[in-house]
Amino acid sequence: MTSSRRNHLKSLLLQIGESMLEEEAKEAEREKLQYMEENCPSLSISGGLQELQELCRKLHKQIDAVDDERYDMELKVKKSDKEVEDLKMMVQDLKGKFKKPALRKVRMSADAMLSALLGSKHKVSVDLRANLKQVKKELKEEEKQTGDWRKNIEDKAGMDGRKKMFETEA
Repeated sequence: MTSSRRNHLKSLLLQIGESMLEEEAKEAEREKLQYMEENCPSLSISGGLQELQELCRKLHKQIDAVDDERYDMELKVKKSDKEVEDLKMMVQDLKGKFKKPALRKVRMSADAMLSALLGSKHKVSVDLRANLKQVKKELKEEEKQTGDWRKNIEDKAGMDGRKKMFETEA
């Protein structure tokens, strides 16, 4: 299908849709006028105070009836919503327990984790190594006296080493 043909068909569809929308709007306006004529008769006030008071009483009764209907409808809707929720819960229970998905490990720096937890409140970067205690490594007294153990082994190796051991002990 050529692009000109496609565009022509598209414009025809849009024209048809537009005419249908206009027709629906006119139909809705007609229905509204018909409903108003049926339920709201024209106001004819010809005389005195008594007729006006009677009209007000009649309108109040109609308003009360409409409010009662509205209240009843609201209760029915709430009740049906509650039933739908209960049925959804029952369906979920019948399907079985919900299995939690396995969590994946995420590598995050301390700053990224704090910003994720605290949001925009976190502005200071934290250096975790700064708060660590520094420990000086001290050599034990035995290691100080004997020195490097490798040297002692090399000295004692072979016959010369054994000879030195006996000479120093004696």
